[in-house]
Amino acid sequence: MPRFKRSVKLNGKTVIITGSNTGIGRATALDLAKRGARIILACRDKQRAESAANDIKKQSGNNEIVYMHLDLASLQSVRSFAENFLKTEPRLDILINNAGEISFFSTKDGLGMIFGVNHIGHFLLTVLLLDRLKACAPSRVVTVSSRGYEIGNIDFECINAHKDLGRGNSALSLLRLYTHSKLCNILFTHELAKRLEGTNVTCYSLHPGAIRTEIGRHANLLWKMVLTPIMALFFRDVESGVQTTLYCALQEGIEHLSGRYFSKCAVQKVRAKARDDATAKKLWEVSERLSGLHVTTT
Repeated sequence: MPRFKRSVKLNGKTVIITGSNTGIGRATALDLAKRGARIILACRDKQRAESAANDIKKQSGNNEIVYMHLDLASLQSVRSFAENFLKTEPRLDILINNAGEISFFSTKDGLGMIFGVNHIGHFLLTVLLLDRLKACAPSRVVTVSSRGYEIGNIDFECINAHKDLGRGNSALSLLRLYTHSKLCNILFTHELAKRLEGTNVTCYSLHPGAIRTEIGRHANLLWKMVLTPIMALFFRDVESGVQTTLYCALQEGIEHLSGRYFSKCAVQKVRAKARDDATAKKLWEVSERLSGLHVTTT
């Protein structure tokens, strides 16, 4: 895995990272903290997040590490987070949509959990923070996707009927739901870039690599039995998994690649379904409806 070796400093900059109390998110937060950024740990679990914040302060020597409660499985929580952030924090330079979920549960709003957390929650969060990102431009939105998007698809009939990306309760169904959500991440970024043209806010999606994280900790026993030995054998360490996130957040000169998908610290070609304008626009409109958001963002 290529390493991001640029010594970019972030003093005076503010970064929000979702799901940053563990795994890739926490490693990203630590790296950016060492660069001098003010880090907002946007997490659901207060105890784990505060513990992570204390550890990051000690390891980085940076005391500008703040926990703010965010439950992406609750649209009200997303709105409350955005309201609280906008009232208390004057800057937002980088938003990293990192959190991910694999489980069969439903969100508090009746959405499939994977769909609700991995896409809809991040969609609403991003849109609610766009004005602040524009005010602090040049700024960036980085969304962690996955190469799994290649076997994902978007079934709008299923979304409209069930508020979910698919049906079924097998381990294979769970995996497919996850890949569908990762395709949503890429299409969201594709459409967001179009809506941000001329604002000096850019956005990128990425595949971090196959990384050992705790993403499946809320999944059922069968899924854990399938996933755990595979992760142990084939998946990389978390430090490797942050490199492309860092590249998309910090690399100079990639502004013209806004909306594109990255892996191994380089832009990648995506399959046609991941850059289809009509699908991306329709997903945006459906996401606005499901998140209760009916405002223009341009």
